Amino acid sequence: MIALPRTDRTLVGSWWWTVDRVLLASIAALLLVGTILVFAASPPVSERIYGDGTRFIVKHIVFLGPALTLLFGVSLLAPRGVLRLGVLMLGLFTLLLVLTLFLGLEVKGARRWLIVAGTQIQPSEFVKPALAVVAAYLLSRRDGLQGAPEAVALVGLVLFVVVQQPDLGMAAVIGFVAGLQLFVAGLAWPWLAGLAGLAALGAIQAYLVWPHFQQRVDAFLDPHSVGYQVEQALRAVTAGGMLGRGPGEGRTKFLLPDAHADFIFAATAEEFGVLACLLLLLLFAFVVLRGLWGVHRAADRFTQLAAVGLIGQIGIQAVINMAVNLNLVPTKGMTLPFVSYGGSSLLALAIAAGMLLALTRRNARLEIDR
Repeated sequence: MIALPRTDRTLVGSWWWTVDRVLLASIAALLLVGTILVFAASPPVSERIYGDGTRFIVKHIVFLGPALTLLFGVSLLAPRGVLRLGVLMLGLFTLLLVLTLFLGLEVKGARRWLIVAGTQIQPSEFVKPALAVVAAYLLSRRDGLQGAPEAVALVGLVLFVVVQQPDLGMAAVIGFVAGLQLFVAGLAWPWLAGLAGLAALGAIQAYLVWPHFQQRVDAFLDPHSVGYQVEQALRAVTAGGMLGRGPGEGRTKFLLPDAHADFIFAATAEEFGVLACLLLLLLFAFVVLRGLWGVHRAADRFTQLAAVGLIGQIGIQAVINMAVNLNLVPTKGMTLPFVSYGGSSLLALAIAAGMLLALTRRNARLEIDR
C-alpha cells in the first residue's frame, strides 16, 4: 500500500487521493490474469511459428511495461489533457488508418495492419478511444443534442474507412459506443432504433459484398460446419469441465492457432475450467459497473459522455470475444481486453483505461468554451 499523506499536493499525491483505486486495482488484476493466461496458452503456438515456446510471452511482457507506463501517465491528466490527447491521437491514427487501405498488410481478406519502424500496429485500436473522447466533446459543447450532427459525421467518417479495410467487428464496436453516447446525451429510443436498422442494413450489404464475411456468417448459421477454430474452441470449453484439466495440461491449444489471442477464453476454459471463466466474466462485469459508477458521479457532461464511451468499448469488446469463443456470434478477430496477447490492443487499451481513470477522478471537470 502506497503511504501518501492527504496533505501531499504533488502531482502523484493529488492523483492517488482522487483516482478510483478500486477501478485501478480491477484493471491491474485483468492485466495480471492476462499475463498468466498468455503464459499458459502461447507456448505451442509460439513453438510452431518461431521454434521458441517463450517468444509470445516475452513479447507480451515487453509490451506490458510501456502499457503500464501509458496507463499511469494518461491517468495523471486533467480532462482537458485527455481531450487534447484524444484529438492528437485521432488525427494521427486516422491518417494511419487511411494508409492501411493502400499500404496495409492483407490478412484473412482484411487490411488492418501497418509496419511502422519495424513494428506491426493496428491503427483502428488507437482510433477507438480517441474517437470516443472527441465525440463526447462534440456532443457536450452545446446544449441537448445540438452537437449530435457533428459527432455523427465524425463517427461516420471513421466508420467508412474502417469498413473499407474491411473490419466489421471494429465497426460494430465503434457504432455501438457511438449509439451509447448518443443515448446518454439524450437521443430518443425511436432514433436509436433507426440507427440500429441502418446498421442491420449495412451488415446485410457486407454479407452480399465480401466473400470472407459471407463465409463466416454461413459457417455460424450452419450447425454442421462451425469452422475449424470455433470447433476447437468449443471442444476446449467442453473438455475443461468445471475445474479444468489443470495448468499446462490443455490439449486443444496445440491445435488452436489463436489460443493466445482471440481464443484465449477457450484455452482458459480447458486448463482452468468453466468456473475460472465465470470468475473472469465477473471481473469484467465489475470493471464495467465500477466504471459506470464513476460516470454517475462525473462532474460535467463531457467527462460523463467520454467515460461512458470508454467503458462501453471495454465491455462490448469483452462480450464479443467471449461470444465468439462460445459460438454465439460469427468470428470477429477481436481480442479479450487486457487479457489476450496483442501489442496494439494492449497499448491502446492501456491508454483507454488511463483516460477512464483520469475522467473519473474526484472533481474532474472540463470547462468548455461555448
